[in-house]
Amino acid sequence: MLHLVDEADLLESGVRGDRRFYFVTDRGRLVSNKDHGQLQLVRAEYDSAADALSFRFAGGDVVAGEVARGEEVDTTFHKRPRPARVIVGPWADAVSELMGQPVRLVEPEVPAQDRGRGGAASLLAASSLGRLAQQLGVDAIDGRRFRMNFGVEGIDAHAEDAWRGRRVQVGDAVVVPQGHVGRCVITTQNPDTGCTDLDTLKGLAAYRSTAETTEPLPFGIHAAVAEPGQVRVGDPVTPL
Repeated sequence: MLHLVDEADLLESGVRGDRRFYFVTDRGRLVSNKDHGQLQLVRAEYDSAADALSFRFAGGDVVAGEVARGEEVDTTFHKRPRPARVIVGPWADAVSELMGQPVRLVEPEVPAQDRGRGGAASLLAASSLGRLAQQLGVDAIDGRRFRMNFGVEGIDAHAEDAWRGRRVQVGDAVVVPQGHVGRCVITTQNPDTGCTDLDTLKGLAAYRSTAETTEPLPFGIHAAVAEPGQVRVGDPVTPL
């Protein structure tokens, strides 16, 4: 459920609207694309003013309606306990049918970031995609595989590695990178098909395994938000 946008509000909790909802199993465990690549083919749209949610499936079917909130449940989001409200409506049933297993759609009190407030934003040098493509012997790599909030043009590949602990101006916002984003099998999946078709992890292991970073197979950085603000395509990104 990826979206490319021209502008975004970056808050202390992350990009406004990012990961407002997520799916869990009947035991409250996060359901992700790691095990279910077909989820990438579902496009979600949320209208906050109307509190309305819609899912468009690859075949063209649309499931939509006003959001209703049910009981509070305990969930586990990337090994972090997180209370959330069950979303009552047709969306969970539709996705359960797609996946072949029962799931529930939930909404946490605050957006669910992988690494908490220290991972409220993520950045990646656009040239890093070219460097990995070179390693894998392909013409180009779709940046959507890596789900970064902000791509940065005009810097060397992996130059963002050195920004850890520094204040970085991103549009009207200021972030402080806390660490490096270690990669998982989701990045091997094609965003347009949900199928595994490129061994990104093998490529990263070939030339990034000896890099001094906070997580293995690093590709991009995650940051805390020191000063919230608006970020638009074309805005400068400047280490301060």
